[in-house]
Amino acid sequence: MMYELAKKNEWKNARLADICIGTSAAPTFLPAHYFEVEDAEGYTRSFNLIDGGVAANNPTMMAISQIWKEILRHNIESHDIKPMEYSKRMLVLSLGTGAAKHEEKYAAATASQWGLFSWMYDNGATPLLDVYSDASSDMVDFHVSTFFQALGSKKNYLRIQDDTLTGDASSVDIATPENLQKLVEIGEALLKKSVSRVNLDTGRFEEIGGEGTNEEGLTYFAKLLVEEHKTRQKK
Repeated sequence: MMYELAKKNEWKNARLADICIGTSAAPTFLPAHYFEVEDAEGYTRSFNLIDGGVAANNPTMMAISQIWKEILRHNIESHDIKPMEYSKRMLVLSLGTGAAKHEEKYAAATASQWGLFSWMYDNGATPLLDVYSDASSDMVDFHVSTFFQALGSKKNYLRIQDDTLTGDASSVDIATPENLQKLVEIGEALLKKSVSRVNLDTGRFEEIGGEGTNEEGLTYFAKLLVEEHKTRQKK
């Protein structure tokens, strides 16, 4: 998708390194990133970027919106594409980076007494930021799950996430060899866990029986993509 955007707009054809550094420049953890992109005529566009998570902590909806945008554009040009049919064929793989174990950290009786400072920082925690980041990510998962279930194609959306992390593994900025190895092990274990999906009644991320493991889900996606690629080659 980024490749298609870069082909249409030279100013979006930035170096992958700059894109990665810019979109991961989390405020207070990593510095903001500046770079320039030059087009064929020598004009430049400057970019001043911070972590994309401040706008879309879970970018799944952004990706889907971009696909719909392309479907709409082609539909206008050709008049023979039915957007909803394409939506049913859409495959969405959402890979989470891990989240701290869900806990009822804050009570209304306590929070009602907070001022600005306590909302921003309370006994080592950051309540307002926690609420924003968790809600932003969870709401996207809820909406996307609802959409695919309404289309009758719930297996076309696979969300792989571990929201039970504790200790160093749940931290954003502990990059010791020991913790990185622990994260690798958590990722490998996650492949063996059952496919999970958000419960539309409770909003909780729950394992689903009878649909196999995350590893099997990824294999299923890969198979569909290979079949789609072969079909397009024949055309």
